[in-house]
Amino acid sequence: MSTPASPPPSERRGFPMSIQSYNNEVSPRRAQAREMAASMRELIDRLVDTDAPIETLAEAAAHVDAATALLDQYGRIAGWTGEIDFAETANSGDPHAHFDRSPIVGQSNPMAPPIRMEQRGDVIRGTAVFGRAYEGPPGNVHGGWIAAAFDEVLGMTQSMSGHPGMTAYLHVNYRKPTPLGTEITFEGELVRVEGRKIYTVGRAHRPDGQLTAEAEALFVSIDFSKFFSQPAPE
Repeated sequence: MSTPASPPPSERRGFPMSIQSYNNEVSPRRAQAREMAASMRELIDRLVDTDAPIETLAEAAAHVDAATALLDQYGRIAGWTGEIDFAETANSGDPHAHFDRSPIVGQSNPMAPPIRMEQRGDVIRGTAVFGRAYEGPPGNVHGGWIAAAFDEVLGMTQSMSGHPGMTAYLHVNYRKPTPLGTEITFEGELVRVEGRKIYTVGRAHRPDGQLTAEAEALFVSIDFSKFFSQPAPE
């Protein structure tokens, strides 16, 4: 059965309702973890196209190994089964754990660009600057990262339905090259809900307004507590 219109923003539950608190409420430890991740992004960006000599690369590698050894003195959180519980996060609408660890928006994850999210009425908007580490065609973002960005932005969008799920289908149309080193804006909108099926659409723009890619995605609502109750693989 189709739902002709999604609930108004004030009645929705899900990640987007807590985006602002994620951006503003940061503990000193989380702030430091984000700062370290930012430093690592700078390092990765320099590494992918540096012309430094072998001696300098060896010295830099030794410094990285020393930092790794420093962190190895402490324990690890085993995925979502440690002190961060994804099922509780998803069902409660508290996005902090997911955001910080995400490879797309996680400010504490050096793999992430990261994409900065905000909710504007019925639209989820994400902005990011992709550095050299994300290069595909010369001077432009790899299409796989564009698809991953859409998956994340539309994942936030579908949670506005009040019953968030997981990606079942994602289709991306690449319209124009997406340049590196330029702020790219992704937008996602909730189209309709049919039972457990949640339909969304998205767009990516350059600063001058030119459309670089479009996407449509289907998500299927699930009970995250049951999904993540399965034993972790050994």
